[in-house]
Amino acid sequence: MLPAALERLETTVPDDALVLDVGGWGAPLNRADWVLDAQPYDTRGPDGSHGEVRERFTSRTWVTRDACDRTPWPFRDEQFDVAVCVMTLADLRDPIWVCSELSRVAKSGYVEVPTIVSELLQHEGDDAGGQHLGYAHRRWFVQMEGGELVFVHKAHDIHHDWSLRISQRWQERMTVADERQGLFWEGTLPARERLLLSPSDHRHLRDDLAAHLHRRFEPTAAELVVRQGWGVARHGLYLVGQPLRTATSRMVDRIVGH
Repeated sequence: MLPAALERLETTVPDDALVLDVGGWGAPLNRADWVLDAQPYDTRGPDGSHGEVRERFTSRTWVTRDACDRTPWPFRDEQFDVAVCVMTLADLRDPIWVCSELSRVAKSGYVEVPTIVSELLQHEGDDAGGQHLGYAHRRWFVQMEGGELVFVHKAHDIHHDWSLRISQRWQERMTVADERQGLFWEGTLPARERLLLSPSDHRHLRDDLAAHLHRRFEPTAAELVVRQGWGVARHGLYLVGQPLRTATSRMVDRIVGH
């Protein structure tokens, strides 16, 4: 969780407020009185936890269920004063439904999602050997437009567009704020999907992603030339053994980084 967001929650949420954490299995918010997640209570916290040391939730207030099953969650309307959902929405098959249920069961809340930039990183250690952008478990790009969450399907064709990749020299300079974005909301959490219905929609998405990336990490002229050529060569290198692919990729990053 972003440090500033955690500090705001800890300093502004009253002690007697009822708090729900949705999708908090990996690193639950210890201030939460209830948690809803598809994973069981006994396996919680592989990535640690957020906030105060003592867990307020218990095995009794940990609800194990699929948040996307289109059945209302077992909570009353506005039962909670605050609901949080941190780094989970981009992973879910139906984040729009989850946002509607967050709006129903809570009076206010906080959501945190990956930035688009973080989903344009090449992860060398992932199961695909660094061939894909972002993490395999994330299904969506998420934009924030005027307090509204806009979900865009992370289409497969982006993985073959070398111009969308962030070079190593920029990755090393990224901060937590480059990788995560948060939104506090009250009353209703607006959310919608940006539909990709045609080839032109997909082209426009790639153009938007490239523009978004270049506003934050402007490539040099040398990088653009190398990336164009490397995009073609990469397709052929896919058939070559992994050690050579990895070594070549790192070599290109070193070349364009100088």
